[in-house]
Amino acid sequence: MTTAIRDSPMLLVRETDGVAIDLAPLQGLWTVDQYLKLTDHTHCLVEFSDGNLEVLPMPTQRHQMILAFLYRVFFAFLHPRGGLVLFAPLRLQVSPAAFREPDLLLLLRADDPRAQNRYWLGADLVLEVVSEDDPERDTVDKVRDYAGAGIPEYWIVNPQDETITVLSLTDNAYTPLGVFRRGDQVTSALLEGFSVSVDEAFSAS
Repeated sequence: MTTAIRDSPMLLVRETDGVAIDLAPLQGLWTVDQYLKLTDHTHCLVEFSDGNLEVLPMPTQRHQMILAFLYRVFFAFLHPRGGLVLFAPLRLQVSPAAFREPDLLLLLRADDPRAQNRYWLGADLVLEVVSEDDPERDTVDKVRDYAGAGIPEYWIVNPQDETITVLSLTDNAYTPLGVFRRGDQVTSALLEGFSVSVDEAFSAS
């Protein structure tokens, strides 16, 4: 197993023998196969795009508590209806040369062939809890990537301003279904009858 050094996110250290792996010199040169083999043997969250690796920050307790609450709500709704919802770390291929690791990803049918064991080939909905280190990763970059991958719905859960933005895919681009705040119930265009309280989501942390 490997882990990222806190003050050097491009340096991975193999736990078995302490050998350090510097990822930076190969930036832009990594192949999909190399990325998959590397992330098969690390518990770090690492995303990949066009030969470049990005080691994501360790989630905070608040991040994880919000995510745990939302996972339980989605699971309670989807499981009886034959759907499947999982959470990071699980790789999602968003293009032939790019992989993301959404905080939460779901399929309407558990037997959907896109749900491959090593990584998913697509999803019906993805959700990200915005990280403090680089909010644009979740609010700009992943909007582009998930739309390009044809994912019908993207939820952006932002603990900084306590909003949940739901984006719905129309003509290969996302349009806002709504920006929900405390006092609101978040609804979904994809999941008929589903809703979740913004207050409960952010109070979970």
